[in-house]
Amino acid sequence: MSQPNTLAAQRRKARHFGLQALYQWTLSDASLVDIDAEFRVDNDFRHTDGEYFQALLRGVMEDVESLEALFSPLLDRALDDLDPIERNLLRMGTFELKERIDVPYKVVINEAVSLAKKFGATESHRYINGILDKVASELRTVERAKED
Repeated sequence: MSQPNTLAAQRRKARHFGLQALYQWTLSDASLVDIDAEFRVDNDFRHTDGEYFQALLRGVMEDVESLEALFSPLLDRALDDLDPIERNLLRMGTFELKERIDVPYKVVINEAVSLAKKFGATESHRYINGILDKVASELRTVERAKED
């Protein structure tokens, strides 16, 4: 397996665990340290980008209000009306679009859509795709302009 594909797979796993950890945080309000430790004990992190997992957790948990402020105006409903999976996918995707410019915006959106298909409600992947695409239009203007 080539190096980029290995990293992509490790980050995919980090996002998978990241969504689950953020879901737990939403329901329990446990600390970053506690959730991080619990996930590393309860899950096999050998094929996971642990640093990326921690960056996702820390980035979302410490900056949740400003992340929500970026995507909330784009919603067709109140933030509190989103289910915890949708809310955390939007938080995580918005964090990556804002802070991880090393990750192409299409990858961020595709990964969030994939997780929505796995964990979300029936049509939530379409909703996640639409909102994150609009966030990317605002945060990744240079990257998107190169496509035109």
